[in-house]
Amino acid sequence: MTTLDTPLSPARPWGVGRLAPYPTTVRRPHATVTIDPETQTGVYRDRLGQVVETGKHGTSSGTETSTTTNSDSAPDQGHDQDSQQD
Repeated sequence: MTTLDTPLSPARPWGVGRLAPYPTTVRRPHATVTIDPETQTGVYRDRLGQVVETGKHGTSSGTETSTTTNSDSAPDQGHDQDSQQD
């Protein structure tokens, strides 16, 4: 009998041990989301059509500059980064 004739034994898929039950679902306070044409932001409304306040999100901006420390034969390049968030 050669190795090609040996029956394969079923193997347990590797991901089976990683499975877990789905988390409990949570009912969100809004039923619909539309876009305000003036501000281009989402407007969340409950089942009665009343606007639901969803909190504020901050904004951020950043810059990145390239730096060169030796412009002769073998330049050593790097970069600087900074960011601001409110």
